[in-house]
Amino acid sequence: MAAVVSDKAVEVCVKAAVGAPDTLGDCPFSHRVLLTLEEKKIPYDLKLIDVSNKPDWFLAISPEGKVPVLKADDDQWVPDSDVITQILEEKYPNPPLVAPQEYSSVGSKIFSSFVKFLKSKDANDGSEQALIDELQALDEHLKAHGPYINGDNISAVDLSLAPKLFHLVVALDHFKGWKVPENLSYVHAYMKNLFERESFCKTKAAKEHVIAGWAPKVNA
Repeated sequence: MAAVVSDKAVEVCVKAAVGAPDTLGDCPFSHRVLLTLEEKKIPYDLKLIDVSNKPDWFLAISPEGKVPVLKADDDQWVPDSDVITQILEEKYPNPPLVAPQEYSSVGSKIFSSFVKFLKSKDANDGSEQALIDELQALDEHLKAHGPYINGDNISAVDLSLAPKLFHLVVALDHFKGWKVPENLSYVHAYMKNLFERESFCKTKAAKEHVIAGWAPKVNA
C-alpha cells in the first residue's frame, strides 16, 4: 500500500541553544531529524525547547524531557531520532534514504569515540588513537564506496553522521586544538559535501552554541 502523504506540517520539538531559547540549539539527534525533514521536503512546524527550563506542556508530551520528539499521525508524540526517522521514511518514501543493511553501522562508533577523547584529561589513555582508528575506517569505506556512505546518493546513515562530525570538528578544535588528520582525504571531502548541503546549512547550530553545549561536559 502506498504511503499517504498529507501537506499538513509535522510538529517537531528540538533543543534550543544554551542561553538563547529562541535560537536553534546544538543537539545532533535533533539535527538529524531536521536534516531528514529537509531532504524529504516535508513541511514542519519547529518548536524550540529550552532544556534547562522545560515548559510544562513539553514535559506532558515527553515525560523524560528528551528531544527530539515528533507528533505522529495518531497525535502521539514519538521520541528517539532512530524511531522518528524510521517513521518519516515509511510515511514519506521519496526520496528514499534507506542504505543497505551492511552499511547501516558505518561510522557508528565515531561519536562515542569523539566524546571520550573530548572529555579525556589523560593524553596517554588511547582515546585519541581510538578516534583516529574509527575515522580511518570511515575513510577507507568512502574510498571504496563514496562519495557518500551508499555511493552517489545521500542516505539516512549520512544524515545521522553529519551532525556528529560537525560537533567533532567544532568541539575538538575549540577545546583541544585538534583537527581531523589531513591524510584522511576522503573524510575531509565527505564532511565538505555534507556541510555544504542546503539542508545542512539551513538546520545547523552556530558554532558558538555547539561549544556552549559541550563546555559543561568538558569542564566537569
